[in-house]
Amino acid sequence: MINNGTVSRISVVAALGLLAAGCSRLDMQDQPKYRPQRPSDFFADGRSERQPVDGTVARGALNEDTAFYEGKDAAGKDIEAFPIAVDKAVIVRGQQRFDVYCAPCHGRIGNGLGMIVRRGFKQPPSYHIDRLRNAPVGHLYDVISNGYGAMLNYAGQLQPRDRWAVVAYIRALQYSENANINDLPQEARSRVPAIGTAPSAAQANEPITPSDPDFVDFPAKPATPSGVPGAHGAGAVPGKQPERQ
Repeated sequence: MINNGTVSRISVVAALGLLAAGCSRLDMQDQPKYRPQRPSDFFADGRSERQPVDGTVARGALNEDTAFYEGKDAAGKDIEAFPIAVDKAVIVRGQQRFDVYCAPCHGRIGNGLGMIVRRGFKQPPSYHIDRLRNAPVGHLYDVISNGYGAMLNYAGQLQPRDRWAVVAYIRALQYSENANINDLPQEARSRVPAIGTAPSAAQANEPITPSDPDFVDFPAKPATPSGVPGAHGAGAVPGKQPERQ
């Protein structure tokens, strides 16, 4: 015989069982949500993604300093002066980044004869021509950021401060190739090789004026040997080397 207390306990257990059965995983397992790029009939534009409110700026991406982030002044002109303090640490950092990303095309000394150029890739101009020696630093930064001609941009590989470090190192290269011995401290002048001294192995490997017969009047007329895709301009000449025929 079942007493009233037992019936009550059975009723409570049954009620809990029904309640648990009603807590289906349906809503949690199959949530009403939009996947990326899925359309929506709810919004007038048919898109599930909502556009940011006008004027919205991502955290850390305000970039109000146009001189630092774009290399431009308020009028949109290339700046002449560095927007960061340039010291030895910056130049050393620029050299390290330059050797990684720039030297394959531009060469370790900036003469436009990087290793892939020597193997037939289109040659960039030397940094030591007057046009680039006199170019404002903002122009060099803009080229790194946005590309120029056949050169792709390196904004993804180099953060803004590293781009300025590379520009600082390019300026150091330009200065080094056009410096006067009188610009050196007295103790450093004695270490400069005398005129007529045989070049070092490094100098012989990367001369300012290449001995490559496929380059004519370098650097005044940067050349791409004929037969290489994109060969053009006054410096383009018929290749004399078998691999370039």
